[in-house]
Amino acid sequence: MSCCDMITIIGPTASGKTGLAVAVADRLDSEIISADSRQVYRRMDIGTGKDLADYRINGRQIPYNLIDIAEPGTKYNLFQYQADFLDAYKRIRKEDKIPVLCGGTGLYIESILKGYRLIPVPENPELRKSLEGKTLSELTEILKGYKQLHNTTDVDTAKRAIRAIEIEECYKNTPVSEQEFPKIDSIVFGIDVSRETRRENISRRLNTRLDNGMVEEVRALLDEGIAPEDLEYYGLEYKFVTQYITGRLDYRHLVSELEVAIHQFAKRQMTWFRGMERRGININWLPYGMSVEDMAEQVCRMLKS
Repeated sequence: MSCCDMITIIGPTASGKTGLAVAVADRLDSEIISADSRQVYRRMDIGTGKDLADYRINGRQIPYNLIDIAEPGTKYNLFQYQADFLDAYKRIRKEDKIPVLCGGTGLYIESILKGYRLIPVPENPELRKSLEGKTLSELTEILKGYKQLHNTTDVDTAKRAIRAIEIEECYKNTPVSEQEFPKIDSIVFGIDVSRETRRENISRRLNTRLDNGMVEEVRALLDEGIAPEDLEYYGLEYKFVTQYITGRLDYRHLVSELEVAIHQFAKRQMTWFRGMERRGININWLPYGMSVEDMAEQVCRMLKS
């Protein structure tokens, strides 16, 4: 008999968490629910590292949820994520299966595990006008003035910082909906990869993505008519590749600056995960050097205990 409602697998970028989630879902004959804030967007495949081929194992396709559900140029948010997560979660549980939540977006994961109660946040034109022209550094300081920061991992453009302030201002002045987020009992596993190995994996994967057409992917999105600033909003690969295509970066600086940014992002991911532990979420860390089969076996063994 299972001791929980869900398995959660977390880890920084390039840690192999998807492979583990697929192996676990295969053993449980279940489905994966993605917790990645950028993989929700269609046609943003290489830059977000969807690696959809990885969802095939032992000759079968593992079903996945919350990937390719939004159009590029739109701004999917945490409120939408919670609603979409619950739809997928309830359907999978209704089939008497244990979902596998997998991702690296700490905010999304923690909102599920801690049961945050959220409200949809509309745009605030007056607030946006008052923040117009401020630097990213100034906006970050304003954001720090709020009691609770709902997003500190991805505030790497002024546009994102303004949206984060908008969310905080809304939460401060609007009563939170009384609807309770259901309590979900999940065992959480993290892949513990050393800083050196993580850096090697990130550098290798970045070169592979560039070789596999990441620049062409971003160029195709721009050719669709998506505004450069809308692509830059998504950060990391989409920010720097857009700057390269629009002539603000040369190729050498694209590679070097993007590599540094991804390393910094992975470090922030780990900082968030360690913070989750301090906030009461127990994470069972699995050493990166273990084989995927051994890790999956350990996860399933704990599930049955």
